[in-house]
Amino acid sequence: MKSIVPLEIIEKKILLIRGQKVMIDSDLAGLYGVQTKVLVQAVKRNINRFPPDFMFQMSAGESELLRSQTVTSKPGRGGRRTAPYVFTEQGVAMLSSILNSKRAIEVNIQIMRTFTKLREMIATHKDLVRKLDALEKKYDEQFQIVFEAIRQIIEVEEKPKRQIGFIAKESKARYRTTARKA
Repeated sequence: MKSIVPLEIIEKKILLIRGQKVMIDSDLAGLYGVQTKVLVQAVKRNINRFPPDFMFQMSAGESELLRSQTVTSKPGRGGRRTAPYVFTEQGVAMLSSILNSKRAIEVNIQIMRTFTKLREMIATHKDLVRKLDALEKKYDEQFQIVFEAIRQIIEVEEKPKRQIGFIAKESKARYRTTARKA
């Protein structure tokens, strides 16, 4: 079955704000194919379905950080007049009860699958580290080298990637060595 929105796109729209995985109202509205104000109006009409652990409004500081990351317009220049609302996984699930279009239902299913996939990935990683710790305690020092090598492999994934772009110092050094060889 072909999904209406690829999981990769949804994954990129899930952010970590206040220690919670959330999605911003404007991103959700775009996925559902409605205007942000329509989504917010529907939520406000059904506000009793959205307690604080399902949805909250970002603070001015949080939305300013978000604005600088997404390069949106400044207040008063055609941008939003209010801070965005963000929805936790439970809030997104509740949206399906107030947005009844076919697209909204299909997109909600994809979003729920994405949240589940992310949760499974996190659990698998934590489970692997826990099992490694248990094995390390169980076996003596002869396997210490093996455990250390496995830990280094796990830690390599978390290192930041090299920055992409032109770096003048490296280019000049390469140019000099190439020029001398010629």
